[in-house]
Amino acid sequence: MSFQPGPCRGCFVARNKRTMKTLFATIAIVLFTFSGQAQSRFPKHELSINGFRNPSIGLEYRHYNVSVHAGYYLTALDGVTTNFWKAGTTLWFAPVGKKENPSSFYAQFSYLRGINADYKGVNAGSVDAGFRWSIWKGLNLRIGALALLAADKDVMVNPTGGLSYSLTF
Repeated sequence: MSFQPGPCRGCFVARNKRTMKTLFATIAIVLFTFSGQAQSRFPKHELSINGFRNPSIGLEYRHYNVSVHAGYYLTALDGVTTNFWKAGTTLWFAPVGKKENPSSFYAQFSYLRGINADYKGVNAGSVDAGFRWSIWKGLNLRIGALALLAADKDVMVNPTGGLSYSLTF
């Protein structure tokens, strides 16, 4: 894969389509390999209040190892804070630990609609992969990387962190 440093601090730009196809293929293989193995380790229902950035500032509902999310997403692109509405789905796999709601890896696919700056009114998509650490009694911390894709724009790859609180039922 060939990523080049991007115009924003901490982001990278993939300037060719082959790099993105390789990234998508790698994520698909990982998801296919682990998706069926983990379902029984996760609680049947979970509602998360996401207070910081990943997957968005909003709500997420998970049923076993698949979740849907919706909310507000912000990131720095070209040195400008860029805002989006974001909705998508996440697949959870490879749970770690013995907790009732274990830490685990995830991959998510989302639709984004730009609110301001160069992305105002632009439809975009994203692929995000990372790890959610269940810290303590529903408090979770996420770390991952997101590839933002939009027509006529360079593919931007940014680190994504997140903080959330989850209720299981």
